[in-house]
Amino acid sequence: MSKPKLGFCLTGSFCTFQAVIEQMKILSETYDILPIMSYHAYQLDTRFGKAAEHIKTIEAICGKKIIHDLPSAEPIGPQKMTDLMLVAPCSGNTLAKLALGITDSPALMAVKSHLRNNKPVVIAVSTNDALSGSGKNIGALLNLRNYYFVPFCQDNCTAKPTSMVADFTKIPEALAAAQEHRQLQPIVF
Repeated sequence: MSKPKLGFCLTGSFCTFQAVIEQMKILSETYDILPIMSYHAYQLDTRFGKAAEHIKTIEAICGKKIIHDLPSAEPIGPQKMTDLMLVAPCSGNTLAKLALGITDSPALMAVKSHLRNNKPVVIAVSTNDALSGSGKNIGALLNLRNYYFVPFCQDNCTAKPTSMVADFTKIPEALAAAQEHRQLQPIVF
């Protein structure tokens, strides 16, 4: 029996890449993963690692080249390349663009293309402004069909009082729930 096809989009919350990549390893046992990265996630070296090293690791886990441009992401929906889409980490910038229907990166185009087939998209939030500027975008996505969230919480309420991050260890449960078209609860803990 073939594995379900999971589109796995990484966007620019670089501080969470290590935790997300660990989950990707776990998910690769259950899903056939199609890796997708936003332009920044694919190109930028940061204090959290070199882009080339992230790319090498992700492609080794998935056994596929990363989709990292718009023309390669657009056929995902028409060609039914994914059964389920995960955006992890999902930055505040990506949240805003998803809420407004903007598709100016490979990750955003992948989500848009996937949604045309009425299939679930799971969001793993990681943003310093979840309880301020990004709050309205989280709310907007919660009210749209086919969007589901990995449960999330404040990650450092003293030093970063508006910051929230998904519990990445709950990604497998959130994906399973989304496949049944239900939101894993509680969303915020």
